[in-house]
Amino acid sequence: MSSKVVEVPAVYIAGAACSGCSVSLLNAVSPNIQNVLVDPVIPGKHVSLKFHATIMAGQGEPVIRVLRDTRKASPGEYLLIVDGSIPTAEDGLFCTIGELDGKEVTMMEMTEELAADAMAVLAVGTCASFGGIPSGDPNPTGAKPVARFLEEKGIKTPVVNVSGCPPHPDWMVGTIADILLNGLPGPERLNDTGRPNSFFGMLIHDNCPRRGFFDAGRFAKNTGDEGCLYEIGCKGPVTYADCSLRHWNNGVNWCVGAGAQCIGCVEPDFPDKLAPLFEKLKEDALERFKIKTR
Repeated sequence: MSSKVVEVPAVYIAGAACSGCSVSLLNAVSPNIQNVLVDPVIPGKHVSLKFHATIMAGQGEPVIRVLRDTRKASPGEYLLIVDGSIPTAEDGLFCTIGELDGKEVTMMEMTEELAADAMAVLAVGTCASFGGIPSGDPNPTGAKPVARFLEEKGIKTPVVNVSGCPPHPDWMVGTIADILLNGLPGPERLNDTGRPNSFFGMLIHDNCPRRGFFDAGRFAKNTGDEGCLYEIGCKGPVTYADCSLRHWNNGVNWCVGAGAQCIGCVEPDFPDKLAPLFEKLKEDALERFKIKTR
């Protein structure tokens, strides 16, 4: 006799972003995306994805109605996944997700509406978590990260940030599984930027295979050279993520392993305060993170 599987509704909406986070999620390996969508993510619980504009076959008003139907049918029980920052200038008209009854539905409007009754909000990617590239100076669209937008609207639904440009698929699937298995994470499971410690609790610099070069004062002069990449713009000393241990593309490689600098894409300071990306960190960043260099 098989046990009953609990269906956990989820809706995935995208704002000011590039679809890279969706592409990364679709490249999940273990479990793969088919397992995530069809099988229980954890024993006894299955994520029922109701809406994802990039991968669903449906279109037009019927699928926009699914968003509101999910809110009405499962208040406090569904997971809202937000990809991209929220444009707020001009009443949000810089980003619409569809039309309903002849009226454009803005990302700002739908995020506010769905977040109010969600079990939790998962801000996927640096744009959703911290504003990212769309909110970079001069930010003409008034793009804002999800948590700040909800705070300004007085919405207290918990927000978990899974940053990255894009995030590793393991970070996204793992965070969803953790919420379903252990409930909403408290301060002991999140760092001060609202990200899971399990994925964002360590400095790339501390686990970098080139750390020995840094300690020895051997720095590369050009991309591809042997030595630490700090002098040519590596942001590993101020970047919290497990890229150096987890690797990307099914564990094949990662940025520094391929000879390129870490650009700090998971951090709240990305991109403005970490730019220029291929120049040495500015002194204020070094002081803020108390980085010692030779």
